[in-house]
Amino acid sequence: MEGFLYQATIYLCAAVIAVPLSARLGLGSVLGYLAAGIVIGPVFHLIGHDTHDLQHFAEFGVVMMLFLIGLELEPRALWDMRHKLLGLGGLQVVLTMLAVMAAGIAFGLEWQPALAVGMILALSSTAIVLQTLSEKGLMQTQGGRSTFAVLLTQDIAVIPMIAALPLLAVPTLMQLSPDGSITVGGAEEAAHDGMSLVEGLPGWGVTLVTLGAVVAVILIGIYLIRPVFRFIHAAHLPEMYTALSLAIVIGIAFLMNLVGLSPALGTFLAGVVLANSEFRHELESDIQPFKGLLLGLFFITVGAGINFDTFLDAPLKIFGIAVGVMALKWVILLVLGLLFKLRKRNLMLFTLGLAQAGEFGFVLISFSRQVNVLPGTLSEQLLLSITLTMLLTPLFFIAYDLLSRRMHDDGGNEEPDEIAEDGPVIIAGIGRFGQIVNRMVQSSGCKTIVLDNSMATIELMRRFGFKGYFGDPTRPDILHAAGLDKARVLVAAMDDNNAVTQLVAYARAQRPDLHIIARAYDRTHVYQLYRAGADDIVRETFDSSLRAGRYVLENIGLSDFEAAEAEKIFFHHDRDAIRELAELWDPNIPTGQNEAYIARSRELAKGLEAALLSQLSDEEEDERG
Repeated sequence: MEGFLYQATIYLCAAVIAVPLSARLGLGSVLGYLAAGIVIGPVFHLIGHDTHDLQHFAEFGVVMMLFLIGLELEPRALWDMRHKLLGLGGLQVVLTMLAVMAAGIAFGLEWQPALAVGMILALSSTAIVLQTLSEKGLMQTQGGRSTFAVLLTQDIAVIPMIAALPLLAVPTLMQLSPDGSITVGGAEEAAHDGMSLVEGLPGWGVTLVTLGAVVAVILIGIYLIRPVFRFIHAAHLPEMYTALSLAIVIGIAFLMNLVGLSPALGTFLAGVVLANSEFRHELESDIQPFKGLLLGLFFITVGAGINFDTFLDAPLKIFGIAVGVMALKWVILLVLGLLFKLRKRNLMLFTLGLAQAGEFGFVLISFSRQVNVLPGTLSEQLLLSITLTMLLTPLFFIAYDLLSRRMHDDGGNEEPDEIAEDGPVIIAGIGRFGQIVNRMVQSSGCKTIVLDNSMATIELMRRFGFKGYFGDPTRPDILHAAGLDKARVLVAAMDDNNAVTQLVAYARAQRPDLHIIARAYDRTHVYQLYRAGADDIVRETFDSSLRAGRYVLENIGLSDFEAAEAEKIFFHHDRDAIRELAELWDPNIPTGQNEAYIARSRELAKGLEAALLSQLSDEEEDERG
């Protein structure tokens, strides 16, 4: 017990000190966790080298992370990603695996271990990449979504990889049963797989059990979890929500382990099934703290598990493997990114973000040693090389930030984000005006699709947890991708007057039934928007000026009621006057030379004065009476 408390204290203190320091230096939390592990492990030897058991526990952070990601994805959104999952992700896994295999054979490996190394190094770090993308608010960018698609494909690919590795083993360790099932010898593995639903089954039996487990997860998510949540809700015990949330994640992970599937994939599937559930937000809030702590623990164990003695025995070889793998994957990712039309910052994010090897590589290396595919020395060197690539990844993201900022400062033309969702309200422009509209609409529970042509503004939004897409709202392709054909309301709130007018005119031509609310700079702009087809036109300073005028009246002798009535009369009179004057306004005649416009404006001004004086007189008579 004392040993456990000692280790827990060391891990938590290291995280509390290193992570805030790393974040304050702009290095991100992942690098802080890794550095903390290195300090308490190889540097000061505050904990032992063997972190294998603890790492298995910490891998639940990855499992919970994918569950939360699944909660954010509706099944329809996942279906929309099928081309990237099968095309971009599938090509990345296959091409990287074959390229690494070819390199291994060129350096003297037999084809079996070379193929195993290709499988191991084809995977990237789901934990580091998704954590960093979330921290930096890059998940909704085109590069971020493409990166996520590849990571999800890699997680799925772990399943056939684990199934194929025993086929690469030394023949003496493989036994073919009369019924056609494959048994891999070794007491260690038998102990490791003490509970299994597929052990000794024929091939068709394994397939049926595996499919049955997947179907069970879907059915549980649809028919069981909702009634259980309602039962818990009736008990009025908040801690039971947390207990149920953990039971869902751990139970599904256990079921996936029993059938030899990835626990992370199983919980991701469960999250997608529950994405439309009314209890989604409750699940997110309950799981989020555990996910953060366990992910941090995972990164610490990676840093603490580095064996510097092995590294010092062959530093150039290990460093060469790490750099070579990252360079090879970078080239493949660059070609695929260009092929799938990623450009500039999105391409840079995609290539730099996925160039490392990942935590599932640790699992595959361990399994490869059990089935006698990889020799022990090569396994140790691969473990160190993978760890080194993971240590370098946060530095790559820092390089992305610097290059991205420089590209923005140079005024380079950026590719717009890919928009894979729609909503009833489109808000074009998220400056001072648009952000208030967006916050108010979202706080009422309505989904909005936000567009803005300023990357800096969109990135700032994402840092505060708001979704937004980079792109020019006046471009028809971007507007239709945002859901113009289905939207109920369009808010044109850009700073550029001409862009607002252009957007309103195009949207009205495409959707005569769409309700359009437009931001106007002044009266002339109001008339332009009126002719373009806007339904509601809001002058950006009109309402604030009305409030200021009411305050003036309140402080020169009018009562609060009288000032409010004067404000109301002015508001309605001005709106009616705007409509009348809009009919007389001519864009081809300067306003100061439009006689009909000037004459009617004078008449309306006298009418306003008369209305206000009449209102005040009526109120004075009421007070006397």
